[in-house]
Amino acid sequence: MRAILLGGGISLLISLLGTRVAIHWFTQWGYGQEIRDDGPTSHHTKRGTPTMGGVVIILAAVIGYFAAKLITLTTPSASALLLLFLFVGMGLVGFLDDFIKISKQRSLGLRSKAKMAGQTLIALVFGWLALSTWLEDENGRSPASDKVSFLRELDWFVLPTVLALLFIWLLVAGFSNAVNLTDGLDGLAAGACVMVFGAYTLVNIWQNNQFCQEEPSASCYNVRDPLDLAIIAAAITGACFGFLWWNASPAKIFMGDTGSLALGSALAGFAILTRTELLLVVLGGLFVLETASVMMQVGFFKLTKGKRIFRMAPIHHHFEMLGWEQVTVVIRFWIITGLCVATGLGIFYAEWVSRL
Repeated sequence: MRAILLGGGISLLISLLGTRVAIHWFTQWGYGQEIRDDGPTSHHTKRGTPTMGGVVIILAAVIGYFAAKLITLTTPSASALLLLFLFVGMGLVGFLDDFIKISKQRSLGLRSKAKMAGQTLIALVFGWLALSTWLEDENGRSPASDKVSFLRELDWFVLPTVLALLFIWLLVAGFSNAVNLTDGLDGLAAGACVMVFGAYTLVNIWQNNQFCQEEPSASCYNVRDPLDLAIIAAAITGACFGFLWWNASPAKIFMGDTGSLALGSALAGFAILTRTELLLVVLGGLFVLETASVMMQVGFFKLTKGKRIFRMAPIHHHFEMLGWEQVTVVIRFWIITGLCVATGLGIFYAEWVSRL
């Protein structure tokens, strides 16, 4: 528990102070955000706001985790290192995207095929390592499982290795892009991520307290390294919290694709490594809603040859176009996230109680 508090606290301080430094230097270097021309006109005033703030989130979380391990004199686990690989790797893909936007002075960075190729490579390497037998612990637990899971592994839903890798890729690519779509209003994605990563901190703490290592039972959790995962979840929560101070409306800095791709992939990584893959759909309900709105809009537009369901997608822009203030949209979407997190944690706890 001490390591969890240390990881979260150190990353919070680094993010809170480091983001202020990043704002100064990114402004000096001209690392300003380009705004899409077809977006709400109210967003044009944000042109030139420093971006790539996700660099601070990633650094704060990674330093917070390793500082906690160093202070408590414990060794990083395979699960933790894999999750950090996914987190930092996707952040690098996002960094390239952001840097191209800045250097080319355009609202689009990496070409879609190049961006997806980078996401696919990171996701598949992560999946292959997580499923590999040579990363098993002394009890034969690998970091990830070839079984689909909701609150635990579903023993009747075993996937062949190729399909398991495909499923991992779908989760990682899907949620990294989902958080990217959500990151369209000041503080929206950062605030939502604070709640969902906070939920995974609690899930990992609970799984560690009910670990199958000592006394296996029907209610224990057969997850590798839950305590180490809790430290990372706390570190990312703290990093997002510190960043939110500067990212709340009116934002002084944006996380950019560097932050959104890293955070979305980390959410998928937690779901995979904690055997709660389908529960992420509930906990991250806001991100699912944002993605679904884009898919519905594009599909309906093509089917009806030009008609739209929403005034603009993702759905947070639809409410802006209806005349809602940006802050109102953000706060109400945070409330939706809070309800999703409360529902997901309630389901998680209720299932455990039902097994007693």
